[in-house]
Amino acid sequence: MGTVLDSHFLALTALVTVGYQLVFFIITALLRFDKVTDFAGSTNFVIIAVLTAALKGTWHFRQVVLTVLVIVWGLRLAVFLLMRILNWGEDKRFDEMRSNLGKLAVFWIFQAVWAWTVSLPVTIVNASDRNPSIEARDIIGWIMWVVGLSVEAIADQQKLTFKNSPSNKGKWCNVGLWSYTRHPNYFGEILLWWGVFVASAPVLSGAEWLVILGPIFLTLLLLFVSGIPLLESSADKRFGRSEEYRTYKNTTSPLIPLPPVVYGALPDWFKVAFLLELPLYNPGPERDPVS
Repeated sequence: MGTVLDSHFLALTALVTVGYQLVFFIITALLRFDKVTDFAGSTNFVIIAVLTAALKGTWHFRQVVLTVLVIVWGLRLAVFLLMRILNWGEDKRFDEMRSNLGKLAVFWIFQAVWAWTVSLPVTIVNASDRNPSIEARDIIGWIMWVVGLSVEAIADQQKLTFKNSPSNKGKWCNVGLWSYTRHPNYFGEILLWWGVFVASAPVLSGAEWLVILGPIFLTLLLLFVSGIPLLESSADKRFGRSEEYRTYKNTTSPLIPLPPVVYGALPDWFKVAFLLELPLYNPGPERDPVS
């Protein structure tokens, strides 16, 4: 169908993303209604994937597969998060933002950057004229996506079920996958987006390899900014006086799933160097986060 603004659809997807997030920002700011925030972020990925595939119109098998993978991930997450917030009633992340337009705007700008950047691999694949035969990297990437989505979806449901049980009120989730990693949903999300990148690799050429910034951005975001650090800090404040919680944190990997008996026996330097037990998650003297 020809090019739209640029041959890789980068400008088009940026404009669409900004416009889409702006609409929901206005709704949130005027009505102080933040229940659609995560829905807007997740569905933005779906819009980018469908739009770029439809505009290119070549429908190569690899394009179709990656587009479907993004649609499935985006819709699953959007519906889950929307139903969760409707059930819980309020998103505590926005307690300080509802009356501060500046902070709210920064959040929505960041969300737009997140959606556009992480979508780069599928955007470039859908814009490409190249159609090499399916190879090992495609299969490996698809497998990574399936495993990642499964882990993320199972972890989300396990935590939701745990929190909805009255007997678990005031407790942290340490069941199922949450007994092997403190953040299994983030592990799944990181894995599946690296899978999308790996599956896009056979098409990439020259500067197009810069789409690796998508999964890198997501990984850094969850490790250092809005993902694990915020949840670790919140959990430490709520449960830090509990000896049981301290034991859970010391024997449970922050991200990469491992049996507690294995993780707990590893030396601290190994946890920091290879398993992402960053000092950021363990602030304070002697890196004791909860004493």
